[in-house]
Amino acid sequence: MQLDTWLLFAGAAIALAMAPGPNNLLAMFNGARYGVSSAAVGGIGRIVAFALMIVVTAAGLGVVLAASETAFLVIKWGGAVYLVWLGLKSWFAKVNDSDETTGPAELMVNPGPFNLAKTEFLTAIGNPKAILIFTAFFPQFLDPAVAYGPQFTVMGVTFIAMETSVLLAYGLLGGQVKGLIKSARHMRMLNRVSGTLLVGAGVLLALTDRSRTTA
Repeated sequence: MQLDTWLLFAGAAIALAMAPGPNNLLAMFNGARYGVSSAAVGGIGRIVAFALMIVVTAAGLGVVLAASETAFLVIKWGGAVYLVWLGLKSWFAKVNDSDETTGPAELMVNPGPFNLAKTEFLTAIGNPKAILIFTAFFPQFLDPAVAYGPQFTVMGVTFIAMETSVLLAYGLLGGQVKGLIKSARHMRMLNRVSGTLLVGAGVLLALTDRSRTTA
């Protein structure tokens, strides 16, 4: 892949990764509730999901999935229901009301690295627009005169690197909010904002069609 082509791809990839979608919201709110390290660990689930999608796209299966109305609808509705469930779970999350609490770590129990990563994975894998983006976005930068495999590998690694940088940035943003949470009331407000945005993301996903491929 030529350097100028790679630079163009990298710029477009970082722009796509920065879009405030459900996974970025999760990273930000995980950072606010549990800290930047927890947001980073949770983000591993997202990275694994996107890596799988890139492999599927490289293998040619992404084109099949993108063309299948049934597959698109199954993934879309599964993802939409999961986001709404996450939103409601966040809205009604248990918060410690004890007067002895002094910060987020004491206000809510950290679900642990596996559960954080699992949530991010299921959120990412349940978004059919990601497959559509990979099938429509990656091929635009392929040089037909050069071997296909190495080019796709470079683009896949680059996209994952950009996605990792962005999830850390959102986690750091959430970490800044973490210092402002001093009471159960503050945590409930955060949970309700998080819940509302996730439910909204689920509704928007349910309303999307295959002609809209922005993440």
